[in-house]
Amino acid sequence: MCLDCGCGSDQISIDNESHTCGSRRISIETDILTENNSYAADNRQFLSEKYILSLNFLSSPGSGKTTLLTRTLIDLKKRYEMAVIEGDQQTSNDAERIRATGVHAIQINTGRGCHLDAHMIGHALEKLQPQENSLLFIENVGNLVCPASFDLGEAYKVVILSTTEGEDKPLKYPDMFHVADVMIINKIDLLPYVEFDLDKCIEYARRVNPEIDIMQLSATKGEGLVQWYEWINVQRQKVLLVEGV
Repeated sequence: MCLDCGCGSDQISIDNESHTCGSRRISIETDILTENNSYAADNRQFLSEKYILSLNFLSSPGSGKTTLLTRTLIDLKKRYEMAVIEGDQQTSNDAERIRATGVHAIQINTGRGCHLDAHMIGHALEKLQPQENSLLFIENVGNLVCPASFDLGEAYKVVILSTTEGEDKPLKYPDMFHVADVMIINKIDLLPYVEFDLDKCIEYARRVNPEIDIMQLSATKGEGLVQWYEWINVQRQKVLLVEGV
């Protein structure tokens, strides 16, 4: 059961009319998130002790999330030790794409589940055993709703939005963009061919989250990747400075 996607929900809205189906939702949500946050704290401590910078990649399906991740791994693997936790409902297709880059990856299949949670990440970390002073990328299940509520113990949440999706996504899915530290607008090479208002998208994102960092890039063409890699390096240095390495 997921507390956000609607399965088992006690409160629904049809044409802006609210309908109450029961009274257990609040207590169930509290129990789920309290347990998850406890696991997340353990993950965060583990990663901190090993000086690992961890990034949680979030997006809807088709945003180019895996393409950006594999391009990042290929371009940075000579600079950093890296590892990946890959989340999908079914198949290991994306994990195989990642392993083809030479970077170690663990696949988590959630079945009917629509997001990764901190307990899953904890088990994956036990098997993965990422190296100290490394980068850990977590690619979450493609979904702009449920993953927003689940802290995995990561340092930063990175939401990827493509120009083929529509500029109003930050307003339609505000929880995701509110919790994200970074919004990457991907596929900017397609801007001449799609109806996507870049300025409005940025405006909407800042309306939801005034502090969000925003980057524009094309994972396939390479435009804007230098800024993305510089951001990663800055956050990496912060981990080392905080931990005194």
